[in-house]
Amino acid sequence: MTEPTFPPPDSATDLAEAPETLHEDTLWRDNGWTARIIKNEDDDGWAVEMIKDGEPEPALVGPWTMGRNKKDPKPLDTAAFNTLVKTASEVLRRHEQQLRAQLHKRVTVAAASGDGEWEVTLDIVPDEDEPYALLTALDAFGEQHAQVQVPANFKLSRASAASWVENEFRRPG
Repeated sequence: MTEPTFPPPDSATDLAEAPETLHEDTLWRDNGWTARIIKNEDDDGWAVEMIKDGEPEPALVGPWTMGRNKKDPKPLDTAAFNTLVKTASEVLRRHEQQLRAQLHKRVTVAAASGDGEWEVTLDIVPDEDEPYALLTALDAFGEQHAQVQVPANFKLSRASAASWVENEFRRPG
């Protein structure tokens, strides 16, 4: 039996130049994903990393099964690759949902005048140099009535939204 060959650890940059579809024992590239078996630095075993095309970092890194000789890794196959793609896609989806939840807040408040309800949203713009947020008021029909820029650390709550509406949408101080 021939020894399996492994891509060098620094070959992440080479992945962009790899063929679109590649099916090897320790490296699979297909459907916008690359699975690569790597040496597990934490122990004597193996790990697999899943990298979405165009991304600099793996979406998923997890343990990988040893082969029959208890020394080399089990080769990748279609079923394993498809499962890894599904799992890595779910990790990315959850990460995007979490990020969206951190950057977008929404509350509904009643107008003090009794004119109905306002939906007030806070959308944080995570600019590296000067992050900020947009505070927006939408009427009962979903039409934007007002929008102001506020600090990225502005705390949106029912009370702060109601205060903004009561102050006729003036920039909170």
